[in-house]
Amino acid sequence: MKENIIVGSRGSRLALVQSETVAVELRAVHPSLDVTIKKIVTEGDRNRSIPLEQVGSIGIFVKELEEALLDGRIDIAVHSLKDVPTEISPGLCLMASLERQDPRDVLISRGGNLDQLATGSRIGTDSLRRSAQLAHYRPDLQACSIRGNVDTRIRKVASGEFDGVMLAAAAMHRLGWNDKITQYLPLEHFLPAVGQAALVIEGRLNDSKVTEVVSPLNHLPTWKSVLAERAFLLTLGGGCRAPIGALGTVNGSTLRLEGMVADPTGKKVMRNIEEGDAAFPEELGNRLAEKMLAKGASEFIAEARKR
Repeated sequence: MKENIIVGSRGSRLALVQSETVAVELRAVHPSLDVTIKKIVTEGDRNRSIPLEQVGSIGIFVKELEEALLDGRIDIAVHSLKDVPTEISPGLCLMASLERQDPRDVLISRGGNLDQLATGSRIGTDSLRRSAQLAHYRPDLQACSIRGNVDTRIRKVASGEFDGVMLAAAAMHRLGWNDKITQYLPLEHFLPAVGQAALVIEGRLNDSKVTEVVSPLNHLPTWKSVLAERAFLLTLGGGCRAPIGALGTVNGSTLRLEGMVADPTGKKVMRNIEEGDAAFPEELGNRLAEKMLAKGASEFIAEARKR
C-alpha cells in the first residue's frame, strides 16, 4: 500500500475545499496514509476576464493539473467533473467519483426569485447553458457574462453591479453559504451541466498503487450517472461549451437520463429522457444523444459553434 499521496488542486477557495473533502475521505479509509494538497494554477484561473465560451480552449481548468500528473509532481487531481473534457488526455484516466451533491442551479439575487425579478434585471452567469435556459424561462431578463470565484460573483450582486447570479447549489453548499441562496432553480426548467455537483479523481492510467488507494471512494450510483451524462455529451459533439444539460439518476438497477439541448438564444429548447439498465450507462447516454440528434439537436450545437 502506498504510504503517501499528493493531491493536485486549483488554488481557489472552492477547489481547496473540494480537495480537502477528498483528502478527508482518503484518511478515513486509510488512517496511516500521508495526504498533502499541492496548488496548481490553471489557464482558467489566469484568464478570469474572458467569458468562458470565448476562451476557445477545452479543459482550461484541468490542463495544468494533468501536466502535473504526467510529470509526477502530483499523484491524483481533484476536479469538478463538469470542468473535465469528455476525452481524457493520453496516459490518464478518471479513477473515482465521490457521491454527488445537489445537482441543481441556484439564484442569488437582491430582488427575490426568478418570477419576482423586475423586467430587465441583470443576471450574471459564465454558462451558455444557464443563459439559454434563463432566456427561455424569462426572456425579459438580461443574462450578462461574469467571471471570478463564487465569493466575487456574490459581492457583485451585493454591490448592485448585478441583480442576481446563477451558480451551482453544490458550490454554495461546500462553501457553507446555504443562507445566501435565494432560490433553488427547478430541474424542469434548468437542467444542470454534465457532471455538475460531482467531484472526480483523475490519475495516471495503470497506476495500480494509486488506484488501490482511491477506488474505495468511488460512489457507484454517481459513477454510473456521470458516465451516461458524459457519453451523451460526447456523442452530441458538444464539448464546445454548447448549451447542453443532462442529469442521470440511478434507482436500483435502472438508470434514468434526461438531456437538454438549446439554441444559444434560448428560443428553442429540446429535452428528452431515456431509461435503461444501469449496468450499461454509456450505451444509454449514446442512445439518448442519437435520439436528440435525429430530432435536430445538431442544428442547435452548430449555432453555438458560430458564436
